[in-house]
Amino acid sequence: MSPTDSFSSSTNSFEGQSQWPSGMNKNSDLSSMKQQQEPIQVYPIDLHQYARVDKIHIDGLKRTKDDIVKAQVNELFAAKDFYNIIEQSQKVKSKLETLGCFKNIGVTIDTSKGPDATPDGVEVTFNVRELKWLSGGVNTMVGNNEGSVLIQAETPNLFGRGERLKMDYSYGSKSSSNINISAVKPFVDNWLHKVLTGTIFTSTTDAPWSGYKEKNHGILFDLAINPPGALKHNFQYEVNYRDIIAAKSSSFYVREQCGPSLKSALRHILSIDKRDEIIFPTSGSLVKFTTELAGLGGDIGFMKYNFELQSNWSPHECLTFQLGAQAGFMSGISNDMAISIPDYFFLGGPMNLRGFAMRGCGPRSDGNAIGGNSYWALALHLYTPLPFVKPGKSSFADLFKIHAFINGGNLGNLKKDGDYSDNLKLFTDNVRWSTGAGLALKLGGIARIELNLVWPLVVARSDIFQPYQFGIGVQYL
Repeated sequence: MSPTDSFSSSTNSFEGQSQWPSGMNKNSDLSSMKQQQEPIQVYPIDLHQYARVDKIHIDGLKRTKDDIVKAQVNELFAAKDFYNIIEQSQKVKSKLETLGCFKNIGVTIDTSKGPDATPDGVEVTFNVRELKWLSGGVNTMVGNNEGSVLIQAETPNLFGRGERLKMDYSYGSKSSSNINISAVKPFVDNWLHKVLTGTIFTSTTDAPWSGYKEKNHGILFDLAINPPGALKHNFQYEVNYRDIIAAKSSSFYVREQCGPSLKSALRHILSIDKRDEIIFPTSGSLVKFTTELAGLGGDIGFMKYNFELQSNWSPHECLTFQLGAQAGFMSGISNDMAISIPDYFFLGGPMNLRGFAMRGCGPRSDGNAIGGNSYWALALHLYTPLPFVKPGKSSFADLFKIHAFINGGNLGNLKKDGDYSDNLKLFTDNVRWSTGAGLALKLGGIARIELNLVWPLVVARSDIFQPYQFGIGVQYL
């Protein structure tokens, strides 16, 4: 037995089909039909009975190379029973979807036929529909409390092994703009599922809360390692030429930060995501660590650590508790290298500390938020569906959640060799707290909108508080 060059998968329906008895038609009298109709025979099927895969067919291949498809489906030949064949077929389907070559994938399993068929053999067929040579469109995008118009163009499966070239242009509602040109190469011939991405980017970001505008031009290389399971790794290298331009009313401290600089950095992102859903999870947790080392050339140098945690628990189908936590610390690595204002941590806004304006907490200089080298934030949420709506009964109503929350945190500057009691003040002095409630809306399965009414509990004199707050973004605390 050897795998063929073409392959596919979808589970059979094991339900019996009723047939019209001979000599009758659909217009027969219902009572006489009931008398003459033979009872439907239902035979139990043992899914754990021995079975083997004789052949695998892939129907619909045109540009995609055979070798990359074979690497995904060969594990099916190791299946030992029918249940295992069904299970492995779905796993193979998922692996084929990650190639980025196909628009639709269907799976069928049938008994083996032909002279080479074995008594317990089956044939698995994957019916695939490849993506077009060129795709694109105009869409909307949300992030960082900003809406953007996004223009995309993509050439998927460029050389037949999942390679693709992408171009994105976005223009935001707050005068930010981005241009990204990316080349993506997947390496899915082993269980690690590596994906290498190289990106050339240019962006303009306006930060009026801190009194500056930032222009970036750079290159980013990202190696994503996605083995089966919840653990994911991203290894990144970035070279970024930045120009910081001060506004007319900027403080002297911000003006000192302005001008061109070159940042060269290595970054590692480790995430373990066991949530059942991204936007409104009801169970599971997310843990994410980000480590960044800047200073491999250029004039910007620091070591930066960031931690994120989210845990979800649902004691009832209409109640979900969510605990979120974030923390970060950074320090310089050399007296000859600076830390620029965009690299610092900022706190405040509907995505982390609700009720406070964007960058509305922490150190300020003449009204401009200047950030800090350390921060922490906590949030406890209670989510419930809309009143009189049972979860799962209305697809439209399931897009909405009512939530109540309490969140708090602090931002400041820790000294690496400073006094312990002074550093402890970040967790004891001037800690901000707020509570509130509002309506949250799932947007496209990747983002959400919040409209909240917030009450201050503890606010510092220099903070900017907003009792009515609208938020739109992807990552929330």
